[in-house]
Amino acid sequence: MNTKPQARQHVRHPKLAMVSMLLGAFVGMFSETSLNIALPNLIRALHVNTSTIQWLVTGYMLVIGIILPLSSLISKWFTTRQIIIFALADFIVGSVISALGSSFMVVLIGRMIQGIGTGLILPLMFAVVMQIFPPQKIGAVMGVCALVIMFAPAIGPTLTGLILAKLSWNWIFWAFVPFLAIALIFAITSLENVGHLTRPHVDILSILESAVGCSGLVIGASLSSRDGWLSMPVMIALIVGVVVLALYIHRQLHLDAPILNLKVFANKSFAIGSTLVMLDFGIILSAMYLLPMYIQNGLLLPVALTGIIMLPGGIINALTSAFAGRMYDQVGAKKPAMIGFVIALVGAIMLACTTPHSSVAYVIAAHVILMIGCPLAMSPSQTSALNSLSGMQSADGSTILNTMQQIVGALATALATSFLELGRMAGTGNLATKFTNGVHWGIYFTIVLVVIGILLTFLMQDKAHSEDLK
Repeated sequence: MNTKPQARQHVRHPKLAMVSMLLGAFVGMFSETSLNIALPNLIRALHVNTSTIQWLVTGYMLVIGIILPLSSLISKWFTTRQIIIFALADFIVGSVISALGSSFMVVLIGRMIQGIGTGLILPLMFAVVMQIFPPQKIGAVMGVCALVIMFAPAIGPTLTGLILAKLSWNWIFWAFVPFLAIALIFAITSLENVGHLTRPHVDILSILESAVGCSGLVIGASLSSRDGWLSMPVMIALIVGVVVLALYIHRQLHLDAPILNLKVFANKSFAIGSTLVMLDFGIILSAMYLLPMYIQNGLLLPVALTGIIMLPGGIINALTSAFAGRMYDQVGAKKPAMIGFVIALVGAIMLACTTPHSSVAYVIAAHVILMIGCPLAMSPSQTSALNSLSGMQSADGSTILNTMQQIVGALATALATSFLELGRMAGTGNLATKFTNGVHWGIYFTIVLVVIGILLTFLMQDKAHSEDLK
C-alpha cells in the first residue's frame, strides 16, 4: 500500500503543465536583468541620464509589484489557463512596443506592459507547484523553478552583450518574442486549470491603496538619485507611500476577505523565510545593476566583453539554485541559508574592494562567489516559507513573497542608483575613478542587506512544518 503523501490536486501531466509558466518566468527574469548591461548604451541612444534610465528597470518592477498583490484575487476570478495565456500575450505586446520604440517614453511604456505579464506568471507558477506535486518532491521542483529562473540572469548579460556588439538595442526586446511564442503554444495545449473559482468581492479601495503605496515608495527612492533624499518631491512620495501602505495593511488585516492575506505572517517560518528571500533578491538586483556599469564605466571595457565577464557568475548562480533546492529536502533551510549569506558577504566585500585597475579575473571571482552565496540562501528560504503554509494559504504566501521580492528589487535598484550617484559626486580623480567610488557606495548598501540576512538566519528552524497553521 502506498503511504506517501499525494499532491493536493491531480493533473494528468504535471511537468508539461509547468512548461508555459517556466518559460514565461524565464523571460520575465531575463527581461528584469538583461537591460542592466545595456543601460550605458540606452543612455546615449535615448538621450537621458542615469537617474532617468533606471526607470526601465524600476518601472518594470514597480508594475510587477502592483500586479502581484492582486494575483491571488485574480486567480479566484479567472482560470489558470486564462491568466497564463493573457499574461504571455500581454508580454509579447509589451516586448514589441519596446522593440519598436524610438523614445524613452515609448520604451518605458512597453516595459511596464511587460511587467503586467510577469506579475501574473510568477506567483501563479509557485502556487501551482505547491498544488500539483507531492510534498516529498516540492523541494526538488522548487529547485528546478529556481534553476530556470536563475538561468536567465546567467545568460542574459552575455546574450545582451553579443546583441549590442552586432545589432541595435531594439533586438534585446525582439529576443523575448520567440520564447514567449513557444510558451503560449504550451499554455494552449498542455496547461490545466488548478484551483477553484470563488469570485469573491473586489475591494476597490484595497487595490488603490496597494498601487499608490507601492508606487510612492519606489518613486521616492528613484527620484532621490536626482533630487536628493531631503528634496520635497522625494519626501512627499515617501511619506505618501508609507502612510498609504500602513492604511492598506490595516485594511487587509480587518477585512473578512482580504485581497492579500497578511495574517500568514503569524507563521514564524513564513515570516522569516519570506524576509530572507526579500533581502536576497535585493542583494542580487542591486549588485547586478551596479556590476555591468562598473565594468563599462570603471574598468572601461566594451559591452560585449562585459557580458562574457558576467557569464561564469550567472552559470554558477543557475547551477547553485538547482542544487540548493534539493538541499532543503535533505537538511532543511537554516544551514544552507546561513552558509549562503556568509559566502555572499565575502563576494560583496570583494566587489567593494575593486579599483579602476582591478583584473578581470578578480572581478569574475568576486561575482562567482556572490552568485554561489545568493542562490544557496534563496531557494531553501523560499521553500521553507511556502512549505510552512497549508492549503490555499500557500497561494497567498506565494503572492506575498513574490510581491515583496519585486518591491524590494525596485527599491534596491533605486537605492543602489542613489548611492552610486552620491559616491560618484563625492569621488576624486578621473571619471573612471569617480564612477568606481560610486559603485563602492552602492555595494556598501548591498553589504548591509547581506549582514541583515545573516543575522535573521539565526532565527530560522531547521525544517518548516506545515502543521504550524493547521
